Amino acid sequence: MHSKLWLSFAQGNVLVSTHLLLKAIFCAGQRSSFHTLTAQALPAAKLDRLYEDHIICEAVLRSLPPVSKKYVFLLLYIDTAVPAKSLDEWVLSDGLSKHRAALDRLLQLRVFVEVTESRKKDGNYRLNPAFQSQLRQVIVNGGAPPREPMPPDVAVRIPSMEELETYALRQWENFLLQLVSSGFEESTSEPFSPSMMKICQRSGLLTLRENETPRLTENGFQFLLMETSSQLWQIIREYISTAEDRGFDAADLISFLLGLSFHIVGQAYNVNTLTKMQQKAVEELAALGIVRVQQGMKERWFIPTKLATSLAANLSDSSSRKQAEGFVVVETNFRVYAYSTSRLHSEILRLFSRLEYQLPNLIVGAITKESLYKAFGNGITGEQIISFLQQHAHPRVAQRIPSVPENVTDQIRLWESDRNRVQLTSAYMYDDFPSEDVFESACTYARDVGGWLWDDTKHRRLVVRAESHQEMREFIRRQNTGSSNRK
Repeated sequence: MHSKLWLSFAQGNVLVSTHLLLKAIFCAGQRSSFHTLTAQALPAAKLDRLYEDHIICEAVLRSLPPVSKKYVFLLLYIDTAVPAKSLDEWVLSDGLSKHRAALDRLLQLRVFVEVTESRKKDGNYRLNPAFQSQLRQVIVNGGAPPREPMPPDVAVRIPSMEELETYALRQWENFLLQLVSSGFEESTSEPFSPSMMKICQRSGLLTLRENETPRLTENGFQFLLMETSSQLWQIIREYISTAEDRGFDAADLISFLLGLSFHIVGQAYNVNTLTKMQQKAVEELAALGIVRVQQGMKERWFIPTKLATSLAANLSDSSSRKQAEGFVVVETNFRVYAYSTSRLHSEILRLFSRLEYQLPNLIVGAITKESLYKAFGNGITGEQIISFLQQHAHPRVAQRIPSVPENVTDQIRLWESDRNRVQLTSAYMYDDFPSEDVFESACTYARDVGGWLWDDTKHRRLVVRAESHQEMREFIRRQNTGSSNRK
Protein backbone atom coordinates (compact mmCIF):
# COMPACT_ATOMS: atom_id res chain seq x y z
CA MET A 1 0.00 0.00 0.00
CA HIS A 2 2.69 2.42 0.99
CA SER A 3 4.85 1.59 -2.05
CA LYS A 4 2.00 2.19 -4.45
CA LEU A 5 1.22 5.56 -2.95
CA TRP A 6 4.89 6.46 -2.95
CA LEU A 7 5.03 5.93 -6.70
CA SER A 8 1.95 8.09 -7.15
CA PHE A 9 3.70 10.89 -5.26
CA ALA A 10 6.92 10.60 -7.23
CA GLN A 11 5.42 10.06 -10.69
CA GLY A 12 2.39 12.37 -10.64
CA ASN A 13 1.38 14.02 -13.89
CA VAL A 14 2.16 17.43 -12.38
CA LEU A 15 5.72 18.23 -11.30
CA VAL A 16 5.40 20.32 -8.16
CA SER A 17 8.29 22.17 -6.60
CA THR A 18 6.63 23.63 -3.53
CA HIS A 19 9.78 25.03 -2.00
CA LEU A 20 9.69 27.68 -4.73
CA LEU A 21 6.16 28.68 -3.71
CA LEU A 22 7.05 28.72 -0.04
CA LYS A 23 10.13 30.71 -0.97
CA ALA A 24 7.80 33.34 -2.37
CA ILE A 25 5.95 33.47 0.96
CA PHE A 26 9.16 33.61 2.96
CA CYS A 27 10.45 36.38 0.69
CA ALA A 28 7.35 38.54 1.10
CA GLY A 29 8.64 42.01 1.84
CA GLN A 30 12.30 41.04 1.68
CA ARG A 31 15.02 40.15 -0.82
CA SER A 32 17.10 37.61 1.07
CA SER A 33 18.28 34.33 -0.44
CA PHE A 34 16.11 31.26 0.02
CA HIS A 35 18.95 29.22 1.49
CA THR A 36 19.33 31.75 4.32
CA LEU A 37 15.63 31.91 5.12
CA THR A 38 13.96 30.11 8.03
CA ALA A 39 10.40 29.49 9.02
CA GLN A 40 10.63 32.58 11.25
CA ALA A 41 10.08 34.70 8.12
CA LEU A 42 6.48 33.46 8.18
CA PRO A 43 4.57 33.12 11.46
CA ALA A 44 4.55 29.50 12.56
CA ALA A 45 0.79 29.57 13.04
CA LYS A 46 0.22 30.68 9.44
CA LEU A 47 2.57 28.01 8.09
CA ASP A 48 0.88 25.36 10.22
CA ARG A 49 -2.46 26.50 8.81
CA LEU A 50 -1.13 25.76 5.33
CA TYR A 51 -0.40 22.19 6.40
CA GLU A 52 -4.04 21.66 7.35
CA ASP A 53 -4.66 21.15 3.63
CA HIS A 54 -3.70 17.71 2.32
CA ILE A 55 -2.96 19.19 -1.13
CA ILE A 56 -0.24 21.35 0.41
CA CYS A 57 1.21 18.36 2.26
CA GLU A 58 1.28 16.19 -0.88
CA ALA A 59 2.94 18.97 -2.85
CA VAL A 60 5.54 19.60 -0.14
CA LEU A 61 6.33 15.90 -0.03
CA ARG A 62 6.90 15.83 -3.79
CA SER A 63 9.25 18.79 -3.61
CA LEU A 64 11.53 17.32 -0.93
CA PRO A 65 14.90 15.76 -1.80
CA PRO A 66 15.01 11.93 -1.60
CA VAL A 67 16.78 11.90 1.78
CA SER A 68 14.23 14.33 3.26
CA LYS A 69 11.37 12.19 1.97
CA LYS A 70 12.88 9.15 3.65
CA TYR A 71 13.09 10.97 6.98
CA VAL A 72 9.43 12.02 6.69
CA PHE A 73 8.27 8.43 6.23
CA LEU A 74 10.51 7.15 9.00
CA LEU A 75 8.94 9.56 11.48
CA LEU A 76 5.42 9.51 10.05
CA TYR A 77 4.02 7.16 12.70
CA ILE A 78 6.25 8.25 15.56
CA ASP A 79 4.40 10.64 17.86
CA THR A 80 7.34 11.42 20.15
CA ALA A 81 10.41 13.56 19.46
CA VAL A 82 13.52 11.78 18.18
CA PRO A 83 16.91 12.94 19.52
CA ALA A 84 19.17 14.68 17.02
CA LYS A 85 21.96 12.24 17.85
CA SER A 86 19.74 9.35 16.79
CA LEU A 87 19.14 11.00 13.43
CA ASP A 88 22.89 11.48 12.96
CA GLU A 89 23.40 7.75 13.44
CA TRP A 90 21.24 7.03 10.39
CA VAL A 91 24.00 8.03 7.98
CA LEU A 92 27.66 7.25 7.41
CA SER A 93 30.31 9.93 7.76
CA ASP A 94 30.60 10.48 3.99
CA GLY A 95 26.86 11.22 3.77
CA LEU A 96 26.79 13.72 6.60
CA SER A 97 26.57 16.75 4.29
CA LYS A 98 23.46 15.39 2.53
CA HIS A 99 22.02 14.52 5.93
CA ARG A 100 22.48 18.10 7.17
CA ALA A 101 21.04 19.52 3.95
CA ALA A 102 17.98 17.27 4.26
CA LEU A 103 17.38 18.37 7.85
CA ASP A 104 17.83 22.03 6.93
CA ARG A 105 15.21 21.75 4.18
CA LEU A 106 12.75 20.06 6.54
CA LEU A 107 13.32 22.69 9.23
CA GLN A 108 13.03 25.59 6.76
CA LEU A 109 9.66 24.33 5.57
CA ARG A 110 8.66 23.50 9.16
CA VAL A 111 7.96 19.91 8.19
CA PHE A 112 10.26 19.09 11.11
CA VAL A 113 9.87 21.07 14.32
CA GLU A 114 12.65 21.22 16.86
CA VAL A 115 11.81 20.30 20.45
CA THR A 116 14.51 21.42 22.90
CA GLU A 117 14.53 20.08 26.44
CA SER A 118 15.73 22.45 29.13
CA ARG A 119 18.32 20.06 30.54
CA LYS A 120 19.80 19.01 27.21
CA LYS A 121 21.81 21.04 24.76
CA ASP A 122 20.99 18.84 21.78
CA GLY A 123 17.52 19.29 20.32
CA ASN A 124 14.98 16.70 19.33
CA TYR A 125 12.99 16.56 16.10
CA ARG A 126 9.48 15.47 15.29
CA LEU A 127 7.11 15.89 12.37
CA ASN A 128 4.89 18.93 12.33
CA PRO A 129 1.63 17.64 13.88
CA ALA A 130 -0.57 19.25 11.22
CA PHE A 131 1.61 17.92 8.39
CA GLN A 132 1.78 14.50 10.03
CA SER A 133 -1.99 14.22 10.46
CA GLN A 134 -2.81 15.21 6.89
CA LEU A 135 -0.19 12.92 5.36
CA ARG A 136 -1.44 9.97 7.39
CA GLN A 137 -4.95 10.53 6.09
CA VAL A 138 -3.69 10.73 2.52
CA ILE A 139 -1.85 7.42 2.87
CA VAL A 140 -4.82 5.66 4.46
CA ASN A 141 -7.73 7.19 2.53
CA GLY A 142 -6.08 8.63 -0.56
CA GLY A 143 -6.03 12.29 -1.52
CA ALA A 144 -9.03 13.98 -3.09
CA PRO A 145 -8.62 16.55 -5.89
CA PRO A 146 -9.10 20.24 -4.98
CA ARG A 147 -12.40 20.34 -6.90
CA GLU A 148 -14.28 18.30 -9.46
CA PRO A 149 -14.45 19.45 -13.10
CA MET A 150 -17.76 20.57 -14.53
CA PRO A 151 -19.88 18.11 -16.57
CA PRO A 152 -19.33 18.33 -20.34
CA ASP A 153 -23.02 19.14 -20.95
CA VAL A 154 -22.72 22.27 -18.76
CA ALA A 155 -19.28 23.54 -19.78
CA VAL A 156 -19.70 23.66 -23.53
CA ARG A 157 -17.34 25.08 -26.16
CA ILE A 158 -14.26 23.81 -24.33
CA PRO A 159 -11.20 24.63 -26.48
CA SER A 160 -8.95 21.85 -27.71
CA MET A 161 -5.45 21.39 -26.31
CA GLU A 162 -4.00 23.11 -29.39
CA GLU A 163 -6.33 26.07 -29.03
CA LEU A 164 -5.59 26.30 -25.33
CA GLU A 165 -1.84 26.28 -25.94
CA THR A 166 -2.22 28.96 -28.61
CA TYR A 167 -4.23 31.09 -26.19
CA ALA A 168 -1.64 30.73 -23.42
CA LEU A 169 1.18 31.64 -25.78
CA ARG A 170 -0.67 34.68 -27.12
CA GLN A 171 -1.50 35.97 -23.63
CA TRP A 172 2.07 35.55 -22.41
CA GLU A 173 3.47 37.24 -25.52
CA ASN A 174 1.05 40.13 -25.04
CA PHE A 175 2.29 40.52 -21.50
CA LEU A 176 5.92 40.60 -22.65
CA LEU A 177 5.04 43.05 -25.41
CA GLN A 178 3.54 45.38 -22.84
CA LEU A 179 6.91 45.36 -21.10
CA VAL A 180 8.60 46.41 -24.33
CA SER A 181 6.17 49.21 -25.16
CA SER A 182 3.48 51.15 -23.35
CA GLY A 183 0.79 49.75 -25.63
CA PHE A 184 0.29 47.50 -28.64
CA GLU A 185 -2.56 47.71 -31.10
CA GLU A 186 -2.25 44.14 -32.34
CA SER A 187 -3.21 42.61 -28.98
CA THR A 188 -6.57 40.84 -28.77
CA SER A 189 -6.43 40.28 -25.01
CA GLU A 190 -8.07 42.38 -22.34
CA PRO A 191 -5.95 45.16 -20.78
CA PHE A 192 -3.78 44.08 -17.89
CA SER A 193 -4.79 45.15 -14.42
CA PRO A 194 -2.98 48.05 -12.73
CA SER A 195 -1.86 45.65 -10.00
CA MET A 196 0.05 43.59 -12.57
CA MET A 197 1.85 46.70 -13.79
CA LYS A 198 2.74 47.56 -10.20
CA ILE A 199 4.18 44.08 -9.81
CA CYS A 200 6.42 44.68 -12.82
CA GLN A 201 7.57 47.97 -11.34
CA ARG A 202 8.23 46.47 -7.92
CA SER A 203 10.17 43.56 -9.43
CA GLY A 204 12.47 46.06 -11.16
CA LEU A 205 11.35 45.29 -14.72
CA LEU A 206 9.76 48.69 -15.33
CA THR A 207 10.47 52.16 -14.10
CA LEU A 208 7.74 54.79 -14.04
CA ARG A 209 8.49 58.43 -13.47
CA GLU A 210 5.96 61.20 -13.11
CA ASN A 211 4.37 62.27 -16.41
CA GLU A 212 6.34 59.60 -18.30
CA THR A 213 5.40 56.29 -19.88
CA PRO A 214 6.82 53.10 -18.30
CA ARG A 215 10.29 52.19 -19.49
CA LEU A 216 12.23 48.96 -19.34
CA THR A 217 15.07 48.75 -16.85
CA GLU A 218 18.29 46.76 -17.25
CA ASN A 219 16.61 43.91 -15.39
CA GLY A 220 13.69 44.20 -17.80
CA PHE A 221 15.91 43.80 -20.85
CA GLN A 222 17.56 40.75 -19.29
CA PHE A 223 14.13 39.38 -18.33
CA LEU A 224 13.04 39.28 -21.98
CA LEU A 225 15.90 36.92 -22.86
CA MET A 226 15.11 34.44 -20.08
CA GLU A 227 13.29 31.14 -20.51
CA THR A 228 9.51 31.23 -20.14
CA SER A 229 9.53 29.14 -16.95
CA SER A 230 12.03 31.50 -15.31
CA GLN A 231 10.09 34.55 -16.48
CA LEU A 232 6.85 33.15 -15.14
CA TRP A 233 8.33 32.34 -11.77
CA GLN A 234 9.82 35.78 -11.34
CA ILE A 235 6.39 37.34 -11.92
CA ILE A 236 4.54 34.85 -9.72
CA ARG A 237 7.07 35.27 -6.90
CA GLU A 238 6.47 39.02 -6.90
CA TYR A 239 2.74 38.42 -7.28
CA ILE A 240 2.72 36.42 -4.05
CA SER A 241 5.00 38.81 -2.18
CA THR A 242 2.59 41.69 -2.91
CA ALA A 243 -0.50 39.69 -1.92
CA GLU A 244 -1.16 41.55 1.32
CA ASP A 245 -0.83 44.93 -0.44
CA ARG A 246 -3.78 43.90 -2.63
CA GLY A 247 -5.82 42.67 0.32
CA PHE A 248 -4.99 38.96 -0.18
CA ASP A 249 -3.84 36.57 2.50
CA ALA A 250 -0.50 35.15 1.37
CA ALA A 251 -1.21 31.72 2.84
CA ASP A 252 -4.60 31.50 1.10
CA LEU A 253 -3.10 32.61 -2.20
CA ILE A 254 -0.28 30.09 -2.02
CA SER A 255 -2.76 27.36 -1.16
CA PHE A 256 -4.85 28.25 -4.20
CA LEU A 257 -1.85 28.28 -6.53
CA LEU A 258 -0.72 24.87 -5.29
CA GLY A 259 -4.23 23.54 -5.70
CA LEU A 260 -4.29 24.93 -9.22
CA SER A 261 -1.28 22.80 -10.11
CA PHE A 262 -3.33 19.69 -9.20
CA HIS A 263 -6.09 20.55 -11.65
CA ILE A 264 -6.26 18.80 -15.00
CA VAL A 265 -5.07 20.86 -17.97
CA GLY A 266 -7.93 21.44 -20.41
CA GLN A 267 -10.74 20.64 -17.95
CA ALA A 268 -13.34 23.27 -16.95
CA TYR A 269 -13.88 24.20 -13.29
CA ASN A 270 -16.74 26.26 -11.89
CA VAL A 271 -15.74 29.80 -10.90
CA ASN A 272 -18.61 29.95 -8.40
CA THR A 273 -16.84 27.36 -6.22
CA LEU A 274 -14.02 29.87 -5.61
CA THR A 275 -13.80 32.53 -2.95
CA LYS A 276 -13.76 36.20 -3.93
CA MET A 277 -9.98 36.28 -3.50
CA GLN A 278 -9.57 33.22 -5.71
CA GLN A 279 -11.91 34.63 -8.36
CA LYS A 280 -9.88 37.82 -8.53
CA ALA A 281 -6.67 35.77 -8.72
CA VAL A 282 -8.13 33.76 -11.61
CA GLU A 283 -8.85 36.96 -13.53
CA GLU A 284 -5.29 38.18 -13.02
CA LEU A 285 -3.77 34.80 -13.90
CA ALA A 286 -5.86 34.74 -17.08
CA ALA A 287 -4.04 37.88 -18.20
CA LEU A 288 -0.82 35.85 -18.08
CA GLY A 289 -2.29 32.85 -19.92
CA ILE A 290 -2.08 30.55 -16.88
CA VAL A 291 -5.84 29.91 -17.04
CA ARG A 292 -8.59 30.72 -19.51
CA VAL A 293 -11.93 32.08 -18.28
CA GLN A 294 -15.13 31.42 -20.24
CA GLN A 295 -18.73 32.51 -19.76
CA GLY A 296 -21.61 30.15 -20.55
CA MET A 297 -25.34 30.74 -20.58
CA LYS A 298 -25.59 30.45 -16.79
CA GLU A 299 -22.25 29.25 -15.45
CA ARG A 300 -18.76 30.65 -15.63
CA TRP A 301 -15.66 28.44 -15.61
CA PHE A 302 -11.87 28.55 -15.80
CA ILE A 303 -9.58 26.15 -17.67
CA PRO A 304 -5.93 25.62 -16.59
CA THR A 305 -3.37 25.79 -19.41
CA LYS A 306 0.06 24.20 -19.67
CA LEU A 307 1.53 27.33 -18.12
CA ALA A 308 -0.11 26.21 -14.89
CA THR A 309 2.14 23.14 -15.03
CA SER A 310 5.18 25.35 -15.69
CA LEU A 311 4.13 27.35 -12.64
CA ALA A 312 4.73 24.34 -10.43
CA ALA A 313 7.69 22.90 -12.31
CA ASN A 314 11.06 22.65 -10.61
CA LEU A 315 13.30 25.16 -12.39
CA SER A 316 16.37 23.14 -11.45
CA ASP A 317 14.97 20.06 -13.20
CA SER A 318 15.87 20.40 -16.85
CA SER A 319 13.82 17.32 -17.71
CA SER A 320 10.63 19.18 -16.79
CA ARG A 321 11.26 21.94 -19.31
CA LYS A 322 9.85 21.78 -22.78
CA GLN A 323 12.22 23.22 -25.31
CA ALA A 324 10.41 25.59 -27.63
CA GLU A 325 10.85 25.09 -31.35
CA GLY A 326 13.67 27.28 -32.63
CA PHE A 327 13.30 29.90 -35.31
CA VAL A 328 16.67 31.73 -35.59
CA VAL A 329 19.44 31.12 -38.12
CA VAL A 330 22.73 33.00 -37.68
CA GLU A 331 25.24 33.02 -40.54
CA THR A 332 28.97 33.62 -40.46
CA ASN A 333 28.50 37.06 -42.01
CA PHE A 334 26.51 38.12 -38.89
CA ARG A 335 23.20 38.03 -40.74
CA VAL A 336 20.21 36.87 -38.67
CA TYR A 337 17.17 35.17 -40.20
CA ALA A 338 14.17 34.56 -37.93
CA TYR A 339 11.39 32.41 -39.39
CA SER A 340 8.56 33.74 -37.25
CA THR A 341 5.33 35.71 -37.45
CA SER A 342 5.53 36.79 -33.80
CA ARG A 343 5.81 40.48 -33.07
CA LEU A 344 7.46 39.59 -29.77
CA HIS A 345 10.30 37.80 -31.57
CA SER A 346 10.79 40.87 -33.71
CA GLU A 347 11.00 43.14 -30.65
CA ILE A 348 13.44 40.83 -28.85
CA LEU A 349 15.75 40.61 -31.88
CA ARG A 350 15.64 44.40 -32.08
CA LEU A 351 17.25 44.53 -28.63
CA PHE A 352 20.64 43.36 -29.93
CA SER A 353 20.50 43.42 -33.74
CA ARG A 354 19.66 45.84 -36.53
CA LEU A 355 16.46 44.78 -38.29
CA GLU A 356 16.63 45.40 -42.02
CA TYR A 357 13.28 44.18 -43.32
CA GLN A 358 10.39 41.96 -42.31
CA LEU A 359 8.25 39.68 -44.44
CA PRO A 360 5.00 37.98 -43.31
CA ASN A 361 6.92 34.98 -41.92
CA LEU A 362 10.56 36.10 -42.01
CA ILE A 363 12.57 38.68 -40.07
CA VAL A 364 15.98 39.65 -41.47
CA GLY A 365 18.57 41.56 -39.52
CA ALA A 366 22.26 41.85 -38.75
CA ILE A 367 24.36 41.81 -35.61
CA THR A 368 26.54 44.92 -35.67
CA LYS A 369 28.92 46.60 -33.27
CA GLU A 370 26.51 49.49 -32.82
CA SER A 371 23.50 47.24 -32.11
CA LEU A 372 25.50 45.24 -29.57
CA TYR A 373 26.81 48.37 -27.86
CA LYS A 374 23.20 49.51 -27.49
CA ALA A 375 22.31 46.15 -25.94
CA PHE A 376 25.30 46.30 -23.58
CA GLY A 377 24.24 49.79 -22.57
CA ASN A 378 20.81 48.45 -21.62
CA GLY A 379 22.36 45.88 -19.31
CA ILE A 380 22.23 42.84 -21.61
CA THR A 381 25.38 40.71 -21.51
CA GLY A 382 27.06 38.97 -24.40
CA GLU A 383 26.49 35.55 -22.85
CA GLN A 384 22.76 36.23 -22.61
CA ILE A 385 22.63 37.09 -26.30
CA ILE A 386 24.62 33.99 -27.26
CA SER A 387 22.46 31.80 -25.02
CA PHE A 388 19.29 33.20 -26.61
CA LEU A 389 20.55 32.50 -30.13
CA GLN A 390 21.57 28.97 -29.19
CA GLN A 391 18.34 28.10 -27.35
CA HIS A 392 16.18 29.40 -30.20
CA ALA A 393 18.23 28.01 -33.09
CA HIS A 394 16.16 26.75 -36.02
CA PRO A 395 15.83 22.93 -36.15
CA ARG A 396 17.88 22.87 -39.37
CA VAL A 397 20.89 24.34 -37.56
CA ALA A 398 20.16 23.23 -33.99
CA GLN A 399 21.78 19.85 -34.65
CA ARG A 400 24.93 21.58 -35.81
CA ILE A 401 27.83 21.98 -33.38
CA PRO A 402 28.02 24.83 -32.77
CA SER A 403 24.53 26.01 -33.66
CA VAL A 404 25.78 29.62 -33.77
CA PRO A 405 28.99 30.20 -35.79
CA GLU A 406 32.08 30.52 -33.60
CA ASN A 407 33.26 33.68 -35.32
CA VAL A 408 29.98 35.36 -34.34
CA THR A 409 30.08 34.27 -30.68
CA ASP A 410 33.77 35.18 -30.41
CA GLN A 411 33.15 38.62 -31.91
CA ILE A 412 30.24 39.28 -29.52
CA ARG A 413 32.51 38.50 -26.57
CA LEU A 414 35.33 40.62 -28.02
CA TRP A 415 33.07 43.63 -28.55
CA GLU A 416 31.78 43.28 -25.02
CA SER A 417 35.27 43.07 -23.54
CA ASP A 418 36.36 46.01 -25.69
CA ARG A 419 33.50 48.10 -24.32
CA ASN A 420 34.29 47.07 -20.75
CA ARG A 421 38.00 47.71 -21.12
CA VAL A 422 37.65 51.30 -19.90
CA GLN A 423 35.59 52.07 -16.81
CA LEU A 424 34.65 55.55 -15.65
CA THR A 425 35.23 56.22 -11.97
CA SER A 426 34.60 59.53 -10.21
CA ALA A 427 37.90 60.64 -8.68
CA TYR A 428 39.96 63.55 -7.32
CA MET A 429 43.57 64.34 -8.20
CA TYR A 430 46.03 65.85 -5.69
CA ASP A 431 49.29 67.50 -6.65
CA ASP A 432 51.70 70.15 -5.36
CA PHE A 433 52.62 68.17 -2.23
CA PRO A 434 55.03 70.14 0.03
CA SER A 435 57.44 67.23 0.46
CA GLU A 436 58.21 63.67 -0.57
CA ASP A 437 57.27 62.39 2.90
CA VAL A 438 53.81 63.93 2.78
CA PHE A 439 53.23 62.49 -0.70
CA GLU A 440 54.28 58.97 0.30
CA SER A 441 52.19 59.14 3.46
CA ALA A 442 49.16 60.21 1.43
CA CYS A 443 49.67 57.33 -1.02
CA THR A 444 49.94 54.84 1.84
CA TYR A 445 46.85 56.21 3.54
CA ALA A 446 44.86 56.11 0.26
CA ARG A 447 45.72 52.42 -0.16
CA ASP A 448 44.77 51.68 3.44
CA VAL A 449 41.28 53.21 3.09
CA GLY A 450 40.74 51.60 -0.33
CA GLY A 451 40.60 54.88 -2.25
CA TRP A 452 43.86 54.69 -4.24
CA LEU A 453 43.57 54.66 -8.03
CA TRP A 454 46.87 56.00 -9.43
CA ASP A 455 49.96 57.93 -8.43
CA ASP A 456 52.94 59.54 -10.16
CA THR A 457 56.00 59.61 -7.91
CA LYS A 458 58.05 61.79 -10.26
CA HIS A 459 55.55 64.66 -10.36
CA ARG A 460 53.94 63.93 -6.95
CA ARG A 461 50.43 63.38 -8.25
CA LEU A 462 47.81 61.18 -6.59
CA VAL A 463 44.33 60.14 -7.79
CA VAL A 464 41.80 58.71 -5.32
CA ARG A 465 38.17 57.67 -5.52
CA ALA A 466 35.55 60.37 -5.01
CA GLU A 467 34.10 58.65 -1.96
CA SER A 468 37.50 58.87 -0.22
CA HIS A 469 37.97 62.57 -0.95
CA GLN A 470 36.87 63.87 2.45
CA GLU A 471 39.12 61.46 4.33
CA MET A 472 42.09 62.26 2.12
CA ARG A 473 41.58 66.01 2.42
CA GLU A 474 41.54 65.82 6.22
CA PHE A 475 44.59 63.56 6.23
CA ILE A 476 46.60 65.85 3.93
CA ARG A 477 45.59 68.89 5.99
CA ARG A 478 46.87 67.20 9.14
CA GLN A 479 50.10 66.25 7.39
CA ASN A 480 50.66 69.79 6.14
CA THR A 481 49.92 71.22 9.60
CA GLY A 482 52.34 68.80 11.25
CA SER A 483 55.03 69.59 8.67
CA SER A 484 54.63 73.35 9.28
CA ASN A 485 54.83 72.92 13.05
CA ARG A 486 58.03 70.91 12.77
CA LYS A 487 59.58 73.70 10.75
